[in-house]
Amino acid sequence: MLNDLIDKRKTILAESEQHKERRNELNALASQYARERNELNNQTRQFVEEAQQHKELRDKSNKDVSTLKDQRNELNEKANVLFEELEEYKKEHGNIKKGQVKDIQRQIEFLEFKQQTEAMSADKERDLVEKIKQMKQQVREQEAELEQNKEIRGKLQDARDLRKAASDLHIKVTESADLAQQHHDLMVECYRKADKSREEADARHRAFVEAQESADAEHKSFIECQKELRDYDKVISGVRTKTKKVKTVKENKSVRMEAEKIFNSFKSGEKLTTDDLLLLQRSKLI
Repeated sequence: MLNDLIDKRKTILAESEQHKERRNELNALASQYARERNELNNQTRQFVEEAQQHKELRDKSNKDVSTLKDQRNELNEKANVLFEELEEYKKEHGNIKKGQVKDIQRQIEFLEFKQQTEAMSADKERDLVEKIKQMKQQVREQEAELEQNKEIRGKLQDARDLRKAASDLHIKVTESADLAQQHHDLMVECYRKADKSREEADARHRAFVEAQESADAEHKSFIECQKELRDYDKVISGVRTKTKKVKTVKENKSVRMEAEKIFNSFKSGEKLTTDDLLLLQRSKLI
């Protein structure tokens, strides 16, 4: 019986060590998942902050576009007024051309706006730029004709200056619009990265919870094994104590019988050895 108990205790002890080892492995794995989750969450926050910065820069560039457009349009309107006066002068002097400066200039403005706002192929954009160039050349030719008249030369120069300033502002409008689009694209990319890292962080968190729960289950099994070991230790200790007592009783009985035999021999007149005397003392017969 005692050997069976000892064998069963060894089995429970081995099982306990397995649960302990597996628990420690799962706790280490859970810690790793937690670290990775936290790193991904920090990364997500960084992406969101970066996206917010690009959003602010995009909004600022869009605001600049709006302001510059208003300024450009105001200069173009002033230039148009002067060109209208020049057209009236041409009408009065009977020198009217089919493509009037005002109309051509408005077409140029329309085409420039189309170039800025519409997506087109590189070939189509080159054709559009070439057409704008040709129309600007027409404007210069008509303006050159008007310059021959000293009375309107100053007004023509003012109109040119206004148009040049408007053209410069148009370049700034295009640059600000491009910059706004760049920041918008970067913002979208940052949000995309943030979504991806957030999904990965959520996956790590789920893995962390699963590993932690498994570790807790292994720890619970380990504790149960420890309890069983303590119970086996008590039982084994009790069996050993009982066995020892039984053995002692048997030994005492045997010693008593041997001592009584020696004592009877002593009474019959036989001599006793030192060992015989010690045995009689142990059995309390003398």
